Amino acid sequence: MQVKTMTLFRQLVQEKGWTTVQTFGAHFTTAARELAAETGERRLADVTVSRRTFDRWMSGDIKSMPQKDTRRILEHLFQQPVVRLFAPPPNTTINPAAGAASAPPPVMNPDGIGNLLAITGRTASALRGRPVQPRILEEPCPSEDRTEPVNRRQFLAISSVAALSTTALVDLASPVELGDLPKAIAPKHIDQLADAATRLSAWDHRDGGGGFVRRVAAAELEWAAASLQCPCPELLRAPLFSTVAWLAVVVGTSGFDAYHHTDARRAFALATACAEEAGDWHLRAKTYSMRARQEIWTGDPDLGLTYAEVGLARSDRLTATEQAMLHAARARAFAKMGDVQQTLRAIGLADECFEHASPQNDPLWMRYYDEAQHQGDTGHALYDLARSGFVPERAARRLQYAVDHHTEAYVRSRAISRTKLASLTMLTGDPEEATLIGHAALDEVGHLTSRRAAADMHELVQTAVPHLRSSDTESLCERILATVPA
Repeated sequence: MQVKTMTLFRQLVQEKGWTTVQTFGAHFTTAARELAAETGERRLADVTVSRRTFDRWMSGDIKSMPQKDTRRILEHLFQQPVVRLFAPPPNTTINPAAGAASAPPPVMNPDGIGNLLAITGRTASALRGRPVQPRILEEPCPSEDRTEPVNRRQFLAISSVAALSTTALVDLASPVELGDLPKAIAPKHIDQLADAATRLSAWDHRDGGGGFVRRVAAAELEWAAASLQCPCPELLRAPLFSTVAWLAVVVGTSGFDAYHHTDARRAFALATACAEEAGDWHLRAKTYSMRARQEIWTGDPDLGLTYAEVGLARSDRLTATEQAMLHAARARAFAKMGDVQQTLRAIGLADECFEHASPQNDPLWMRYYDEAQHQGDTGHALYDLARSGFVPERAARRLQYAVDHHTEAYVRSRAISRTKLASLTMLTGDPEEATLIGHAALDEVGHLTSRRAAADMHELVQTAVPHLRSSDTESLCERILATVPA
């Protein structure tokens, strides 16, 4: 096909590696579902793009703007107005003969900071020219076998350093003043970033990822991403990239919890790239665990399973706790797919790994994954099976353990497990007991800024509908609806 006009749309698609209709369609569908969930407009999840339309968009043969719903999804996917997407890229010149665009190098502002696009471009050059050590793992190229589920062929496109280096961080934060960057990275700067990650992680676990936590987290990550352009002694490069990866995981987790899914995906992609650049297998596993959890939560368990399995690559280099964490993520993906046997196998592997866990061997960011967390994660997988008729007692035992043993440092995890236990009991047990559990869960959820915890509360209301003849159950539902925003 002859290219008639280079547009920003074509440029972004090429930079992200989404150049086939199958690849682009997978990301468009994910964006459509995400937007449908955020707005409550379910019809958006059914919007698709035909091959003919995609080919016209790529060629620049645009006779009219896409229809309203398609425009909204495109704008959500690229974080750009449609009128800009189908116009020539900014700061480009068009070669009439080749139909190609060339862009001048990013221009730094007078203070040498520039916006994140410039920062990321310079960071990418550093990654290509001065690797600390060989790349951890070249992820396998997506299969062209059309019988393979589309999403399992597409994970590379949204996690590669190539995609990250050009556009993935452009909208991670607005191009605001980032404060004084150091003239050169010193150990104290890495310590400051690590301290920020530790504090933010504690706030997120205790209070949820929204509100104040999210605002502070976003600002911290702006500065961290910018710091990657600073001159850095060779001995400090790996620690710097590892620490930025850790902070990006924390920020992505808070965004995920607050339902800012696009920002969360960008933060997780940055975390993966930095962990791989640092040669840090442990952080790499953590990034893929969180990416798996987000995709499973947002309705794509197939992609979530892929991420979990990619995280398990060279599992001999991971601690037993990290392996348990990733097998638990696999179990949750299989459970969402309704595959009972694979779910039980994954839980068995997770349990076996956790039996060999030695907390003293785990990195700082894995300290959260204790027995309560493990029982809660695997209990959530069993909860999904129980909703489809699998014996509920196994899920109830694990969720109850999590509720009983989570400390005050992990209020959100305890509240979510307690809410799941209330829903499970409402569905399969005694609604009066479920109502008591639900009130206790709401006492905690009401103080959180967690959209995930809120969503589970509203799921509890749905499970309680058959029991509304009970005044106690009706009172619980009224209290949830009055306390927890939809």
